[in-house]
Amino acid sequence: MPELPETETIARDLHEMVVGAVITGVRVARPDVLRDATDDEFSSALVGTPIRRVWRRAKLIVLDIDARPELASLEPAWRVVVQPRFTGGMVVDDGSLDDAERAYVCVTLSLRDGRALHYRDVRRLGTVALMAPARFAEYSDALGAEPLDPTLDDAAFSGYVRESRQAIKIALMDQKRLAGVGNIYANEALWRAGIDPSREARSLSTEELSVLRRELQAVLTASIAARGTSFRDYRDARGERGSFVEQLAAYGRAGEPCLRCGRRLVGTHAVDGRSTVFCAGCQY
Repeated sequence: MPELPETETIARDLHEMVVGAVITGVRVARPDVLRDATDDEFSSALVGTPIRRVWRRAKLIVLDIDARPELASLEPAWRVVVQPRFTGGMVVDDGSLDDAERAYVCVTLSLRDGRALHYRDVRRLGTVALMAPARFAEYSDALGAEPLDPTLDDAAFSGYVRESRQAIKIALMDQKRLAGVGNIYANEALWRAGIDPSREARSLSTEELSVLRRELQAVLTASIAARGTSFRDYRDARGERGSFVEQLAAYGRAGEPCLRCGRRLVGTHAVDGRSTVFCAGCQY
């Protein structure tokens, strides 16, 4: 599932590749992925408009769409909000995209320069929403803090997670507390910090939380530099795989030796129903 590093990578790529491009056509091959608009409404709002900005919020890819010239304003007219979930992603197609990849295209924005911007999704569990700025602001305000926000210091981080009675891994992945952290990077940050994923969040000391914040930010930053983690479906906006899988110390390594102490890593679904991998020897 694309998490913060993967959606950040896609958003940065798209910002570089399509900002200023004018949308000349919209094709909705799979209307079931749309939210907040019908396919006709989606097309009517976007055709003839330029893409102003592409950015990330939490695990979302956000396209700011300018109004048509005669309706121009300081605010974007619309925001296209893409939530990739498990197998979704966005790719820019210059005509060379493999036919097998096109089979999973759900929504296409045709661009004036001849390229196309596709939302593709193998299992169609992700969504593409059309939101006015006020609607997006309401949606965004319900999400938690950004883990890489420069203002997220030890005190703020502690306030977001320490009050929880849940396991620290669950608290890290609670999108109303911290927005963007998923299973891969919760596992990795906790391994790096030497903290048992099943411990109650409120049991962590001030020092442990400080270390966890630093390690969480470090692993997210490192993964962005490696363009994300690709196991199966994730691809960046150019269709390439991320390489952070080569740096994983916990996730996907159940049964293998711990890179820190050599003890065999434990894999369990008992913490939150998802794959949790940790070292019982050096995570306390």
